[in-house]
Amino acid sequence: MADEQQAGGPPERAAEKPAADPGSPGGDEKARDDRARGDEGKRDGDGGSAEGNDAEKEREKERERERERAAGRFKEYTRDPLAEEQGEDGAGATDLAAASRARRSTRMLFDTGRDLNSFDRSYIQSAHIGDIHLRMGAPRSGAGIRGGPVPNEELSRLRRVHVEPKGYLLLRNALSARRLLVLGAAPGTGRTSTALSLLDEVTTLAVDGNGARPESGSRVRRVDPDGGVRQLADSLGGEAGEKEPGTGYLLELSLTRPGALPPDAMDLDGLAAALDRCTSFAVIVVAVGSAANPLLTGRYGMLCPPAPTEELLTTRLEERLENHAAATPDGPGPAELLASAEELADRPEVRDAVGLTDLRPAEAELLASLLAGHLLGDVSYEELLAGCRSLAAGQAQEWFAGVDRALTAAPADAEGSAGRPGTAALFHPVAFRIALAVLGGASHSAVAAAAHLLTWELSVQSDPDNTPARPLFCDDPESDLALSRAELTDGRVEVAGTEVPGRLIWYRGPALPAAVLTEIWERHFPVRAPVVRWLRLLADDPRPQVWMRAAVAAGELSVRDFDHGYAELIRPLAEAATPRRRVFAATTMDQAAGHASHRKAVCKLVDDWSRYGTKSLRWTAAMALGYGNAAATTDDTLDALARIGVRDDGEQLAVASFNVVRLLALPDSAQVLRRMAGWTHHKREEYQDLGLVTTVRLALTRVDEVLDDEPGSPLGDRGDWPLPLALAATRPELVGPMADLMWTALNTPRSKDVAMDALESLLRSAVRKDGAEWTRPGLAALLPALATAEHDRRRLDWLLRRMMNDPENPLPDAQARSLWWLAVPPRDRTGEMDEEETHG
Repeated sequence: MADEQQAGGPPERAAEKPAADPGSPGGDEKARDDRARGDEGKRDGDGGSAEGNDAEKEREKERERERERAAGRFKEYTRDPLAEEQGEDGAGATDLAAASRARRSTRMLFDTGRDLNSFDRSYIQSAHIGDIHLRMGAPRSGAGIRGGPVPNEELSRLRRVHVEPKGYLLLRNALSARRLLVLGAAPGTGRTSTALSLLDEVTTLAVDGNGARPESGSRVRRVDPDGGVRQLADSLGGEAGEKEPGTGYLLELSLTRPGALPPDAMDLDGLAAALDRCTSFAVIVVAVGSAANPLLTGRYGMLCPPAPTEELLTTRLEERLENHAAATPDGPGPAELLASAEELADRPEVRDAVGLTDLRPAEAELLASLLAGHLLGDVSYEELLAGCRSLAAGQAQEWFAGVDRALTAAPADAEGSAGRPGTAALFHPVAFRIALAVLGGASHSAVAAAAHLLTWELSVQSDPDNTPARPLFCDDPESDLALSRAELTDGRVEVAGTEVPGRLIWYRGPALPAAVLTEIWERHFPVRAPVVRWLRLLADDPRPQVWMRAAVAAGELSVRDFDHGYAELIRPLAEAATPRRRVFAATTMDQAAGHASHRKAVCKLVDDWSRYGTKSLRWTAAMALGYGNAAATTDDTLDALARIGVRDDGEQLAVASFNVVRLLALPDSAQVLRRMAGWTHHKREEYQDLGLVTTVRLALTRVDEVLDDEPGSPLGDRGDWPLPLALAATRPELVGPMADLMWTALNTPRSKDVAMDALESLLRSAVRKDGAEWTRPGLAALLPALATAEHDRRRLDWLLRRMMNDPENPLPDAQARSLWWLAVPPRDRTGEMDEEETHG
């Protein structure tokens, strides 16, 4: 505590007795009242008068009422600031703890700055590496490919580099036996290469049983997809005698276009019969999804697993490096070059730039070319990393480019509604990818529900004159995972402060969330309006795993265009009536402040709100300051919080004190405690209240309500501990300042009741209900510093007695005795046996 007590401040730690008058810190007014009463007694004589006694009794009653009013006001200051206006609709302390954990989980997806280092295609759109031409843009699968024979050169290269997926032998046996195979997989996973490889093998064996391959003439043909299954079957049936036996046909069907229908079972049976008559084979390639389910669950349908990433990359690297080794016999051999390339690919910086758990064939080919080019001196290290970042960006561009082109090109029906029958089915896959980028790590049900909300918003934006259909039984979780490169994991979901088992969903690659957000925000401007409406809906979701993740994602979007994000998301939500929306806005600003390019702007904005903003804006500014990024220094942060807390007779003292406590979980907590001590001894009562309320709130706050995502924090494994006990156990240098502050609150009349209740809650956390160890190490550090004088121990003795005699939750005698021994060191127990014996 300070060496000198300022006028009107709470009592000093060296005092031997608590202050007595709740109307003023430190009991100064009581001393003046006592002197005044003494003077009156002298004037009125020793006996006094009946009238004087009545006046004295009235004054005493008035002082008692003032004490009650002061204690009531102080108790009101310590209320939960996150549920102050909307009752149960507010985000209470339990929700905030869950929201803090959701924020830490979500920020991990955006902590590399990958969003601001996204691949710039104008910088390295294409490159030559030796005799290899690289294109960095998103692939256009099937673009420009119509019917016709597959060149022998393509088949020859396919035989060299194709990596067989798991279950390849089963696929080949099924095609050989049935002559028709419907192969389902996500686009880009190598399904077409696998289909060509299957057809190449079975047609060769059909012509020459000993496996000899003809020198010329391609026996594999692509079929024009516009004709479909019936046209292929008709061509085989009408010219069966003229068809060369043993031909393989590849047909890639697109079932995502509006009005597209899959072939039925009779069509497939007819094609299989026609193929059998001319001893030929066919593979129909389809994308997994609800439209393709009837095909894939029929007798001809099978799923095509993706090729293993490691083998895929190794094969591509070998192809690139063998040619160079052959051309330079004096240089390193293929094996040595391959080892160097694999070591380069395993560097953390390169892996982080790639940001994908699994590589698809085209991605493996690009990465192999980049690695080989760097080893051969044709690609710089910066170009290598830029090219690696282009993988996720290219996938995002492929997912969203021209999604509704077929829909907008379709002529509108005269009646207005029949021209757009499939908007919901068309937009659901892209809505699911956006929802997964925003809510990655949440439960699968939460992401699916959010995706349906966004599907509705996209459909309405696309066709505002018609109410879009909402299919109820079209979800296909397996297809959603495959089409969005996602995975389900077993985890825990928080429900009303309790963890329950749940299925969590993530992208298979940390680069994909930022890539998806960048793609929709920077390349598809019309999508912003429905996404903003959707994010506002998520801000009202009562589940912390939803609204907090959405707030972090909104911050990432705002970084990409802060003017738009401020106008459409931050400012409207910062002035909202509900606390949850204002916390959403504060979190969005903090996420933007985490980027060096935007921190100065956010700090200026929050400072202006703290000085000149409306009540709602000041409240939001306080929540943003609590994260520790919305001001240049810790002193600036505390100045702004004090400015908010003392204004308008402490109207926002609750939210200001709460966010001061949040700063104590950050590394600079010693400076925060020093400022709190300064407030408690300030000459102005509103600053004293700020210091006292913050002290009491500190004792009532759990670690997981305020813990930030500071890596390696010693508080991380003490989430359910009271914050002061966790700090006392991990940072001994803070014990003295915290004990001084708590002593002051206990000895200041207007705060002593709530401070005593807070101390009781700390004592009850020593052991868990099942008897397991809990916060005892923290109490062992804090209690001796809090009970250094005789009257402090008498107060502790009284409190332990009260806890032991509590009719609803009595404290066991053994625990009370143990707590007493923690507070009173052995060297100080001499002469205090009476107190010890009261506890057994």
